[in-house]
Amino acid sequence: MGRWWAVAAVLVMAAACTGTTRSPGDVSSPPTVSEVTGEVLVSAAASLTDAFAEVAAEFEASHPGVEVMLNLGPSSGLREQILEGAPVDVFASANPENMEQVAGAGEVGEWFVFARNRLAIAVPAGNPAGITGLDDFGRDDLVIGLCAEAVPCGALAREALARAGITPAIDTNEPDVRALLTKLEADELDAGIAYFTDLASGGSGVDGVEIPVEDNVVADYPIAVLSTAPNPGVAVAFVEFVRSEHGQTILAGFGFEAP
Repeated sequence: MGRWWAVAAVLVMAAACTGTTRSPGDVSSPPTVSEVTGEVLVSAAASLTDAFAEVAAEFEASHPGVEVMLNLGPSSGLREQILEGAPVDVFASANPENMEQVAGAGEVGEWFVFARNRLAIAVPAGNPAGITGLDDFGRDDLVIGLCAEAVPCGALAREALARAGITPAIDTNEPDVRALLTKLEADELDAGIAYFTDLASGGSGVDGVEIPVEDNVVADYPIAVLSTAPNPGVAVAFVEFVRSEHGQTILAGFGFEAP
């Protein structure tokens, strides 16, 4: 995916090794391992798919009586499921705005930023259209895709383009970042804007082009236990695990930055 990815990944891992910055108000006195049993329902942003699969596996390994059920999708869609009464123990969003709406409805109390992410231009393997930067997103001769504006990756992509002074010639708006990557892997698009971490999980089907620091934006990922969590004890333990040194190391391995 280019030298920029290798260098950035090294920097992320180095930052993770120096320790994890925690948000104020850490959950205190989590249940002991022997007290943590049953199913925990985790609704998480689509961009957390690979990272949370490993987090879930590690959590289950250290808590033999627990099964983690992941519900993955666009943060806005997960928010609506919660507001409509879906049974959820933990909500992990790709932006604070969706969490704030859930909190405003009384569905969560305290929430914590547990990871950060950045954007990158995503192109099919080999970059057949020769994409070099955000300027290319204004070209009518290219097939350009973004996430829908209502989901975090779409809102952030548009913010980055606005910073660069680019009016994008958008051909498709995808429901979440995974759908966008699928079209790029199938060579149906010339370029899109995804999360930095998605390029690590895109395999050989997607390459990356760096977005300059002055145009890039940072996505804060908040997590919280739902006030109506069916299994609050396990939910608290899961959130603590995500925010622990071990959990942060797992996230760093997928390109996420510590908060």
